[in-house]
Amino acid sequence: MRAPRRGTATLFLLIFLLVSCGHPKQAQINVPPAPAIESSHPTISGKTDRSAEARDKQNENVNQNGSEPGPAEPTVPANARPLSTEIGRASWYGPPYHNRVGSNGKVYNMNAMTAAHRTLPLGSIVRVTNINTGHSALVSITDRGPFIPGRVLDLSLAAARKVDVYQPGVAEVKVELMQTPVPIETGGKWAVQIGGFPDKEEAEKLADRLTRRYRTANVQRFNSPAGDWWVKIRVLNDDRLRAQTLASETETPEGAVFLVRLD
Repeated sequence: MRAPRRGTATLFLLIFLLVSCGHPKQAQINVPPAPAIESSHPTISGKTDRSAEARDKQNENVNQNGSEPGPAEPTVPANARPLSTEIGRASWYGPPYHNRVGSNGKVYNMNAMTAAHRTLPLGSIVRVTNINTGHSALVSITDRGPFIPGRVLDLSLAAARKVDVYQPGVAEVKVELMQTPVPIETGGKWAVQIGGFPDKEEAEKLADRLTRRYRTANVQRFNSPAGDWWVKIRVLNDDRLRAQTLASETETPEGAVFLVRLD
């Protein structure tokens, strides 16, 4: 009777071992919980960190080459063609004119893409190309000048940097009129500007002489931000032909005579 019992116990043990080998138990792995999702901008007392937003915005404005883009240029239609072309010397102006009211009645910003021209209508858009380097940019005409013989355009500091005029100070350029708010051949308000005079008394003598000679003209004298003195003659009705005639008839021992458009 003992022999069969031992055989039965042995058989049960073998079955138990086979079943245990056929179904191994899975190992227990403790996985840590996922971290909480944080905002891309850290918060202080529940408010977004605006400085972080500003840094991100600045990063968005950086070009692929790592430099920040310059000020925006004015735009013209893609199919725009030059209305006129002028070649001459361009200079640039910044302080002490920066943050002062320009000829268009707005505050001049030397960091915007603008320029001064003596006769193109205010609000015109021109393409300026440095003849030596080939670099070009579009700028808006917002001011009057340059009032130096032999120069045709005065660029803002930002525009001068873009067309390689900043370092040399003066450069040969091509000025293409791309867009204008009014006709350039007819109309407009015109005057004659004479100067600059380092001595106020010389400017006053000339103004008095012109007042006696052209009784219908409005002769003005003023001090520029650069410290020199100027005389401006507004002819009757701001007529272009009258202004051109006066300019051709006027000579000064010092200073130069310029025909200038007011609008």
